[in-house]
Amino acid sequence: MHILLSTLLLLSSYVSAHKEPKTPQEVEAQRALQAAAYHCAPAVAEFTLQRQRIFAQKVLAGRPSLPGYDDLFAEGAYLDENESGGTNQKLLSCVPVKETKIQNNTCVLTPVVTEGPYYHTQGHPIRQNIAELEPGLLLLLDIGVIDVETCKPLPNVLVDIWHANATGYYAGHPVPAPKLVNEQPQVGGKRAGLLSAFPRTDFEETFLRGAWPTDANGVAQFTTIYPGYYTGRATHIHAKVFPDWETLPNGTFKSHRMVHVGQFFFDDATNMKIDRMHPYTDNPIADTRGRTRNWRDSLNIFEDSLGPEKEYNPVFDLQFLGGVISQGLVGYITMAVNASADYPNYWSG
Repeated sequence: MHILLSTLLLLSSYVSAHKEPKTPQEVEAQRALQAAAYHCAPAVAEFTLQRQRIFAQKVLAGRPSLPGYDDLFAEGAYLDENESGGTNQKLLSCVPVKETKIQNNTCVLTPVVTEGPYYHTQGHPIRQNIAELEPGLLLLLDIGVIDVETCKPLPNVLVDIWHANATGYYAGHPVPAPKLVNEQPQVGGKRAGLLSAFPRTDFEETFLRGAWPTDANGVAQFTTIYPGYYTGRATHIHAKVFPDWETLPNGTFKSHRMVHVGQFFFDDATNMKIDRMHPYTDNPIADTRGRTRNWRDSLNIFEDSLGPEKEYNPVFDLQFLGGVISQGLVGYITMAVNASADYPNYWSG
């Protein structure tokens, strides 16, 4: 492992942020980084399984109604019974997640996946509930962060996320530039299906944007809605991780060091079921261009998120909050990051 990490640190200097690896050195750097994260796979699997088990206990342990957000995401929820002062009594001796397939459910370790054009530097509020008044399917996110150098959870790092609303728009970017109102999507090539990015014309909107620090157990949780889609892109959520930050007077933050930027995805089968739910049916391209599947994601972003050896899984592990999908979902994912990295916090196009 020490040899691997030395290789990781030597090669990481070849990898520039926000672009796919192209040269042999860059590809080799990605493989070394991937191997380091893969070494943490058992820890990641147990980390995720423990969080799922606690959630299942809270939902099913003699409670006839769905627990509230505070119940699901209570302080200390991911400590074991002894640490949390419990009685060691197992509320459930068997839960469905006990048979969950063990997998390396991490996103790509280094920021080879584009940030995209819709990030608002010093404009994301520090908050857990980012939904505001946006309608859509309830989605709770449980995002774990692990240090690839130690395979241990990282407490007190800021997880910053943002995504489109149910009809495919980002806060602050409601309309295309006037000269591009009639623009048609790119035909063919890596940019197939894409339009030019909509400019930021509303500087007050903040829906579906926010950041929150991981707790003592390396977990950050958010309340949001299931994202919509727009032309050329598979359904996704953007994420960054900052090890230190400064809170600004308006409740947002700024940071001078970033250790990860990437994108999370959802499985196509779930996406297509949600397409038939309101307000997702109001997506303006639902009956024309339609959604882009993961495997056709423009710029190869989904494919790049799988890593050079296709051993990563950037797709949320989703479970029902209630008995049916319309009651909402909880999504689990764990990021393995290099806590000593330092990447530029801007979109390079």
